[in-house]
Amino acid sequence: MSYSHPARRATQQVQVGHILVGNKAPVVVQSMTNTDTGDITSTTQQVLELAQAGSELVRITVNTSAAAAAVPHIRRRLDALGCKVPLIGDFHYNGHRLLTDYPECAQALAKYRINPGNVGKNRKGEDQFAMMIGAAVEYGKPVRIGVNWGSLDQELILRMMDENAQLAQPRDAGAITREALILSALNSAERAEELGLPHDRIVLSCKVSDVQDLIAVYGELAQRCDYALHLGLTEAGMGSKGIVSSTAALAVLLQQGIGDTIRVSLTPAPGGARTEEVLVAQEILQTMGLRAFAPMVTACPGCGRTTSTVFQELAQDIQTYLRAQMPLWRAQYDGVENMTVAVMGCIVNGPGESKLANIGISLPGTGESPAAPVYVDGEKTVTLRGEHIAREFQQIVDAYVADKYAPKEIAG
Repeated sequence: MSYSHPARRATQQVQVGHILVGNKAPVVVQSMTNTDTGDITSTTQQVLELAQAGSELVRITVNTSAAAAAVPHIRRRLDALGCKVPLIGDFHYNGHRLLTDYPECAQALAKYRINPGNVGKNRKGEDQFAMMIGAAVEYGKPVRIGVNWGSLDQELILRMMDENAQLAQPRDAGAITREALILSALNSAERAEELGLPHDRIVLSCKVSDVQDLIAVYGELAQRCDYALHLGLTEAGMGSKGIVSSTAALAVLLQQGIGDTIRVSLTPAPGGARTEEVLVAQEILQTMGLRAFAPMVTACPGCGRTTSTVFQELAQDIQTYLRAQMPLWRAQYDGVENMTVAVMGCIVNGPGESKLANIGISLPGTGESPAAPVYVDGEKTVTLRGEHIAREFQQIVDAYVADKYAPKEIAG
């Protein structure tokens, strides 16, 4: 099922490699590596993993000469592996020098990310900003002007705070900080255009770490410009806290039609997969009905009727299997990502939910022999029994995909 999306406020469409961002294009999922970019092998591997997980844009840190020199090698290795995901260079402090000294890096990147608060101060900062925009103009690259709450231009915020203090009815400090974020982004975009960067090669972001502040900032920013906007709650945190806070903020904005690319900035657990942030971003968009990436699994939470682990294990096995199969299915068939699957634990809601899904299975509940009716497009087709229910259900899913979804035409 899909839902109508409010009119998008961003009327500009930006080309980032082969990906379109803004206007009527789908909201794009973005992620960022946490490897040392100078380590060509590990960075290439992580970019590949993020892209395979579904990240449509991948940002990499470009902070040293070694990192800048590595970028074209990373791009070539990815191309050789058949991975065309656009790379975005994340620049702070010395980006002007790296883009100038390493032209192959400037050319290999699909987009530059510039933080106005970390470019430099006074005339020096203006010159360094101009150098970075000059590189973007020379190589035909778009730029994300990414203002961040934690690195906001201190001269700007102090000046605005002083001006506010002189008012008869001063605004609260939070409102002034939010306004400073917006002005920093808009003023920098205006300056970039004065330097020759086309209006349709600019993406803006104003990231903060508080949910309500993020909603307020982007709501105002969207009313004051038509640039494509990148959404993300910066420093969202770990685990459920990071997932919930990011979802709470992004869902409100997306429902209002605000946002053209998103990133979920999760802190991974030690040894945890970087790809988790990609899956969360996809699930935000898919559960809102804005995009489809993989078959959606409906599963009940369980209750006193499902105290055995049979139902939980089955739901986990099916969801893991669907995710694992999606790269293969996506390459072979059109529309599989729209498939719905129900894995239910007992007879209370199980048959009804199973009939509503494309394919559904309903276990009988605790204390009964594992006998699970399977429903295909609303009709009961078979009852599975025994110890191999999960494997047999997977085979039914495979057959359904092959039968119901049109094979993709092979180019050439």
